[in-house]
Amino acid sequence: MRVAAIDCGTNSIRLLIADVEGSHLTDIVRVMKVVRLGEGVDVAGSLSPAAIERTWQAVEDYAEHIRDTGAVAVRMVATSASRDADNADTFIDGVVARLGVVPEVISGHEEAALSFAGAASVLDTEGTVAVVDIGGGSTEFVVGEVAVGASISENVGCVRMTERHLRSDPPTPEEIAAATADIDAAVLHAKAATAFDTADRIVGLAGSVTTVAALAMGLPEYDSAVIHGSRISADQVHAVTAAMLSATRAQRAAEPVMHPGRVDVIGGGALVLDRILTLGGFDEVIVSEHDILDGIALGLARRAQ
Repeated sequence: MRVAAIDCGTNSIRLLIADVEGSHLTDIVRVMKVVRLGEGVDVAGSLSPAAIERTWQAVEDYAEHIRDTGAVAVRMVATSASRDADNADTFIDGVVARLGVVPEVISGHEEAALSFAGAASVLDTEGTVAVVDIGGGSTEFVVGEVAVGASISENVGCVRMTERHLRSDPPTPEEIAAATADIDAAVLHAKAATAFDTADRIVGLAGSVTTVAALAMGLPEYDSAVIHGSRISADQVHAVTAAMLSATRAQRAAEPVMHPGRVDVIGGGALVLDRILTLGGFDEVIVSEHDILDGIALGLARRAQ
């Protein structure tokens, strides 16, 4: 069956339209727009009118894709920014008017489970796996084998850390130290809650991770086929993180693999990944291009059966 999954996060909104057969997905459409829905939420506690309008426009475009491709089931989930905002109802009402589907503001635990399901569906990994999904507002930590054993969501993400700490161009040593302390507290809390550091391997999801991988490999352009399944050493992650945090905005924007919507926040996202690997004691991260979107799509197909 053909399904449509929408993931609306703090930094981006993404659409996957796929044909599902059993546990196999065949992509029909997979697109992303950086709308920065969570811009300012960490301080204001609400979604700004401009951010809502940007996201509604993306939803209108996605609704057209869904109609054109004939998807028979649609699910949209909203994550960290919508969980934190006191005016999420306004945003939700506008989505319903444009998409005809009520977006579900899911918990951090459900977000983690969907991310794990998406990653596990395409990566051949044995033993216990730790999956980390580094988003704009939060990072989900999941540990499991076939199914989720433990999970937690921590409020550290590329947008939140940038807005909270990394404000200069480039960030100052004091700003980096403050961000590192914030991230470390969250990672240590997640380690105590999930024991992710005892997993046999760690898989990283989402745009911060895939961009770090592309930079580490020195790709001349972003290539998801090369990035997916790549293994990036902790030393490579540390080097990319240092480079992104010391670069100016113009220097980051000049990187051929850099999406314009990640230029401002890649330093924060890379730092989250770097601290996870360091505090978890991992020598490398396995990179996945498949994540919560795949989990949503697979779940939709199971619901309809």
